Amino acid sequence: MGTLTEQQQKVNTLLKKAPLIISGPCSAETEEQVMQTAIRLAATGKVDIMRAGIWKPRTRPGSFEGIGTKGLPWMQQAKKETGLPIAIEVATGKQVEDALHFDVDVLWIGARTTVNPFSVQEIADALRGVKVPVLIKNPLNPDLELWVGGMERIAKAGIEDLGLIHRGFSSYGNTDFRNAPMWHLAIEMKRRFPGIPMINDPSHICGRRDILQEVAQQAIDLDFDGLIVESHIDPDNAWSDAKQQITPEVLKEMLEAIRWRKDDVANTDFQSHLEKFRQQINQLDDELLQVLATRMKVAQKIGEYKKENDITILQTNRWNEILERAIAKGNKMGLTDDFVTKYMDAVHMESIHHQNKVMNS
Repeated sequence: MGTLTEQQQKVNTLLKKAPLIISGPCSAETEEQVMQTAIRLAATGKVDIMRAGIWKPRTRPGSFEGIGTKGLPWMQQAKKETGLPIAIEVATGKQVEDALHFDVDVLWIGARTTVNPFSVQEIADALRGVKVPVLIKNPLNPDLELWVGGMERIAKAGIEDLGLIHRGFSSYGNTDFRNAPMWHLAIEMKRRFPGIPMINDPSHICGRRDILQEVAQQAIDLDFDGLIVESHIDPDNAWSDAKQQITPEVLKEMLEAIRWRKDDVANTDFQSHLEKFRQQINQLDDELLQVLATRMKVAQKIGEYKKENDITILQTNRWNEILERAIAKGNKMGLTDDFVTKYMDAVHMESIHHQNKVMNS
């Protein structure tokens, strides 16, 4: 497989930096646009890697699907002029070959590709014997196993430098974001793979520039390892995703406004106080579980009574009553409607499970 080149060693070291900042246009459009974006990004002093879309998988035909391979020499020249490593998205084995031919430093697999194991495997096969970092975006749909599977396929091809990109998930009824963050899924991936960098993509989560900083700050507060933000020299006239892009200068302002937090503090006094709070949390969690176990015993008794009287498990009116009561009480206690609903839904499904076992025993 050969040894790493000096440039590869530089990029691999860079990927271990936190926070890692990747930025550039959604799409490479013209040679001038790519070069000017690279120059202005380098001038911010904040950006570690320049990104640009060369091939753009779009939802519907007729949309701009990227400039194609002819944009790769533009990226190569931008790297030469500014010293910024370059990153692009790949979706096929041929695209991998083309990207490596033009010295692309970092590849990423997009959400529309991660969702298809056959496509990921094709990319993995093209990467065998290659030393290049690969970042894997979460799949479009909220399926953690697809995300894990994508990472495993690339790892089995021999790629050692892996990273994850959290760009949010398609969600029916979602109105606040272009793609719902579903932070708990990204957090679960961080828990399962603590040694793998997790980068947040606020551009695709937000779909609009006015809330980019808010989402980016939340990611940093959750100990993400970096950000990938779309920037363009003339966002309003961008050929794709105009509403979510910002200029390099606005990007610099946003990054300077973010409060970068530490993941831990060595101070013993801080650790001592924190441990007291954590013990309180542990105690409360134990009490919650005990209360829930008691609740399920009552649910089992209800199941027995329903069985004796040939009554269905689900009583819709009663469930609506429980949920409305819980939301009202939760509001008074400072709990959000969304949290109370999800919590009560989980409790309800566990109650149904217990009653179902009784009814069918």
